Amino acid sequence: MIDNKKEQERAELHRTIWGIANDLRGSVDGWDFKNYVLVMLFYRYISENLTNYINAGEIEAGTPDFDYAKLSDDVAEDAREDMVQTKGFFILPSQLFCNVLQRADTDENLNETLEGIFRSIESSAQGCESEDDFKGLFDDFDVNSNKLGGTVAKRNERLVKLMNGVASMKLGDYQENAIDAFGDAYEYLMGMYASNAGKSGGEYYTPQEVSELLTRIATAGKTEVNKVYDPACGSGSLLIKAAKILGKDKVRQGFFGQEINITTYNLCRINMFLHDIDYDKFNIAHEDTLTEPQHWDDEPFEVIVSNPPYSIKWEGNANPLLINDPRFSPAGVLAPKSKADLAFIMHSLSWLANNGTAAIVCFPGVMYRGGAEQKIRKYLIDNNFVDCIIQLPANLFYGTSIATCIMVLKKNKSENSTLFIDASKECVKITNNNKLTEENISKIVTAFMERTDSEYFCRLVPNTEIAENDYNLSVSTYVEQEDTREVIDIVKLNAEIAAIVKREDVLRAEIDRIIAEIEG
Repeated sequence: MIDNKKEQERAELHRTIWGIANDLRGSVDGWDFKNYVLVMLFYRYISENLTNYINAGEIEAGTPDFDYAKLSDDVAEDAREDMVQTKGFFILPSQLFCNVLQRADTDENLNETLEGIFRSIESSAQGCESEDDFKGLFDDFDVNSNKLGGTVAKRNERLVKLMNGVASMKLGDYQENAIDAFGDAYEYLMGMYASNAGKSGGEYYTPQEVSELLTRIATAGKTEVNKVYDPACGSGSLLIKAAKILGKDKVRQGFFGQEINITTYNLCRINMFLHDIDYDKFNIAHEDTLTEPQHWDDEPFEVIVSNPPYSIKWEGNANPLLINDPRFSPAGVLAPKSKADLAFIMHSLSWLANNGTAAIVCFPGVMYRGGAEQKIRKYLIDNNFVDCIIQLPANLFYGTSIATCIMVLKKNKSENSTLFIDASKECVKITNNNKLTEENISKIVTAFMERTDSEYFCRLVPNTEIAENDYNLSVSTYVEQEDTREVIDIVKLNAEIAAIVKREDVLRAEIDRIIAEIEG
């Protein structure tokens, strides 16, 4: 059943965002424009979040007409210390989004005003627990960029348009909305630009339906977990999906991720805030996960979900330290320097809790290639760490038509076998892309949990059989494809042909007779 209120709110929000995009079209490149909108959206969000929090406290204390936005900065300063401890940041009333917006049209130095406010918000967290969560968050919002305009006046004109556009988004009291409005705005922008920007956007974004499938598999059978981790977290969509599926309060110790791209790392932290996940419930790090992992003190993780970059280069055996790294050494060999896919698998396995599940999107080549990759697959199968391999349909992801797979890892399995699911046809076609429906996702998750054979769809395979197949993990090796070609009855076809030939002979004789009569 479709929730009409939810769909109406969502459609209205998307129309507003599309309107802002049209308003600024041509002045800012699509992918950069997304960053400007998201940071402005974030600025509005934390302004309203802080104001609502303070107002609620004062109303509860017996001041029904209290409005933090109308307070003087001097009086508001008294709340700074308490707010930084509680919320992780502080904003003076004069710096709030709503108050800056009121003056924006007449502020000839709007670019400098905004830059000063962003620096002030960031510095309010300095020396506090939340410092790392706010540091550099506004770096991708360059108020002096030529992309906004060639003159200060032009830039400010566009900044006013941007503020008005973000202000016109009907986000209301985000607790009251049927949709997670701030989060939905974020996801719509990400999807909008990922689908248009190809690799420049798509490599950082996992479509919502794939996120849903991965997370439901990784959380199957669980109602709450200790921590959720993504070693290549991009903009954080998989971590957020875990918060939505389990409920963020059911992830006791929070959300952990690492991202190598600085812009995407900033977007991920913004995404956490926009989905109302407080600074003390997430830890997102910026470094190369394979060579500079940042969460040694936080592992193991009960849920790991990831869509790491496909077949990227890494140091591999060119770095003599890596073969002794406890994450990689158990396999006795490193993933090839030109293909880091199985290095992400080994890293995730190493940091997976004994009662945990990891669900990771993989490039199909890692399932069957020889050499070092075959040796790593041998290690995984011989130690019974691979729980399931799922073949996904082609054309699910932005920027690539490749039919990817999901590898599911577990450390304490009850049987010495691996489940293979052929979900290559579980999708609907929408324009040029395929999409997983709720029915497709449920069918895959049900098969994953039930672990029983189903002709042409899934099969539980003893690990001894996988060893006999040289540790090939391609689903097509174990699940027979249904032959949907039309069955032709040769005997019947021959009889039909004979009848046609016979009829042809009769007609030819008849034609010859008629011609003879005419000529005679």
